[in-house]
Amino acid sequence: MISLDQVSKVFALDAGNFPALKPNDIRIKKGEFIAIMGPSGSGKSTLLQLIGGLDLPTSGQITVDGVRLNELNEKQRTLFRRTKVGFVFQNYQLLPMMTVAENIGLSMAANKAPKADIQARVQQLLKDVNLEGKQSHFPSQLSGGQQQRVAIARALAMKPRLILADEPTGNLDRQNGEGVLQLLSRLNKEEQITIVMVTHDRHAAKTADRIIMIRDGEVVQDGPDGGDWN
Repeated sequence: MISLDQVSKVFALDAGNFPALKPNDIRIKKGEFIAIMGPSGSGKSTLLQLIGGLDLPTSGQITVDGVRLNELNEKQRTLFRRTKVGFVFQNYQLLPMMTVAENIGLSMAANKAPKADIQARVQQLLKDVNLEGKQSHFPSQLSGGQQQRVAIARALAMKPRLILADEPTGNLDRQNGEGVLQLLSRLNKEEQITIVMVTHDRHAAKTADRIIMIRDGEVVQDGPDGGDWN
């Protein structure tokens, strides 16, 4: 599903070049649930942005579901993100002036899907994330856990085979965070959606099949429990 071949990312800063990611090789199979862990500034979120086509690597090749991201222009990468990938962020990134239904159906509307199709998909997703009856609510009327479930439903609207989640439980208490993790795990197991999740939480990471540990921009451990890490 995902192949990174000697992928690196260097940012040009006033103080000089900063190697956010050193050359790394990573393979992720279809249907895997991967957790990426590491200290702050280790390159976790940079890696996720590269996989999602939000940025391009300085060197190396990234292939996602048969698509070589390096060979896409900006417009093509936007279409790739809109149709192939669902994004879930720590701060939800819901549009406050839109209802739950409008937030969930946003990507479908952007792709000019028929209204009836959008409504049907939104109702199905609300049922899937246990938010039936909330379609007319605004984000400010929901709890943090509910907002994150709306964000997950929005990520699923275009039926992507890949979800990229950046600290999806970071703003939630333990109970709501557990609910989000259970939802992601169910989507992974029942629908075979590949999930790559950045997290600093060991408990959250244990939901995954495999933990990739990153330190100073380099993969230092990769396995069922990530190996020993401090």
